[in-house]
Order: sequence, then C-alpha cells, then structure tokens
Amino acid sequence: MREYRTAIMDNGRWAEFKPRPDDIFVCTPAKCGTTWTQTIVANLLWPEGDLPGPIMMFSPWIEAKFMPAEVMHPMLEAQTHRRVMKTHTAADGIPFFEDAKYIVVGRDGRDAFMSFTNHVERMKGIEDLNARAREDGVLELQAYDGDLHAFFERRLADEDHFFHIIASYWERRQRPNLLFVHYNDLKQDLSAEMHRIADFLGIEVPTSRWDEAVDRCTFESMRENKEMLGPLDAMFEGGTRGFIFKGTNGRWRDVLSTEEIAHYQSRSRELLPPEAIAWLEHGRMKR
Repeated sequence: MREYRTAIMDNGRWAEFKPRPDDIFVCTPAKCGTTWTQTIVANLLWPEGDLPGPIMMFSPWIEAKFMPAEVMHPMLEAQTHRRVMKTHTAADGIPFFEDAKYIVVGRDGRDAFMSFTNHVERMKGIEDLNARAREDGVLELQAYDGDLHAFFERRLADEDHFFHIIASYWERRQRPNLLFVHYNDLKQDLSAEMHRIADFLGIEVPTSRWDEAVDRCTFESMRENKEMLGPLDAMFEGGTRGFIFKGTNGRWRDVLSTEEIAHYQSRSRELLPPEAIAWLEHGRMKR
C-alpha cells in the first residue's frame, strides 16, 4: 500500500487491523457524506434504533490519530456485531478484502470544499496537531485564515486529496463488493438510496421499521440527535450542529469566481475520466 501520513491520519494503522468477512467500509474524501452514510448503515443494521453506542465511537475512522491505535483495534476486535468503519484514504492506501463491502461516497468537489471550509474553521486543536506534525515530519493540516479564495487554490493544488481519492476508487468501480453512492442522490431520494445500500449489504429491514430508520437518517434528525452520533463538542465549535452544518449544495456559485470555477474544471479533467466527472457533478439519478 502507498503510505499516507498527515497531522491527522496515518494509514500505517491498517497493519494491525484484523478483518472479518462481513466488514463494511465507508470510503470518501472529506465532507462528501461520510457521517451520513455511516448513520445510514448503522440504522439499516439496527432498524429499531438500538445502536450499540454513538456512531463516532463504534464506527471509527481507521487511520485517524484521534483514537489511539492501541485503543481502537481491541475495541473493534471486541465487537460481536457486524462492523462498519470509515476511511478518507485513497484506494491505493487501504487493503481490499474480497469478502468485505466498500461504499464509496462522492459529491461535487466545490460543495465538499464549502463544507470543508466550515469544518476546518470550527475545528479545535489544529495548532497542536500541526506542531506534532512538524515534529514527525508529516503534512500539516491546512488551516483556514478567512481567505476562502487562497484556501480554494491550496486545496486544488493538493494532488493527493479530493480528485485523487475519487479517481483511485473509480478505477476499481467494477468490483462486485464496491458500491458508489452520491450525496445528491441521498438528498433527492433518501429512502431509495437506503434501499440500494441495504440490497448491496444484504440487509433486510422489516417493512414496519423502514420509515423510522429513514427518518433517523435525515439531515435534520442527525443534527438534533447528538446521542446517536456521539460527543463532538470537544473537537468542534458548536458540537453536532457545528459538524453537521448546512448540508446544502450550490453555495459555491455565489462565492467562487469564473476563473476559480474554470480552474476547478481544468483540474478535474486532468485527474478524472469524463464519466467520473459527470457522476461527481450530478450523481446517479440526474445522469
């Protein structure tokens, strides 16, 4: 596997991971619907709402340094239920297990950027993370200083981030154990997309529980249900409401210049095939 190490994550943590045949991995660039998809999978697995704990705790980000590896791996090994985990690493930096399931979630990169700007602006402890990164000789987290346009250009220049992650999974899209899900489609018809995910994972939800499970996965429900997601106040200003912020698309249209949009489109053409660009911009349904 290719090595990916930053102030926040280290994919070397996969070395101690012990897979199970029915594991589920949610794979995304940041701010593309990761937590949303984890919430969907959790409520498909536990349609009565009796989750085994806060999603952020029992469904960890494998590479993230927030939970020490010596805590995370024993926790996952102790779980007796079907496991769901997340990753923000490109496909060439994670193992692929033939009997596991991978859900790749995408979103227009400009929408993801607007969400990421809020994410970094509200995130606590960036200075400490970057100080340790400098000591370790790894990439620092790009802080947001209020200059959105400069921040946008820095994000586009990062060749290992958004487009690279999407491209790496797109190359593997024919694998039978990999499903592509788009943020726009989740917004357009949440119930239909949850059915797609349930079918892919081989999960049968009783009809009597379906509407309740879907309702718990709406954006509004997630914002109000901090017990379901887990404690976020220590990491983000505003806690759950700061982390699950707006969930809207198209805000970039009133912010980015014509030149910046053209630069984004140019970068996408450099790094993605046309079919991936069309999917990333529109999703499955509108295509």
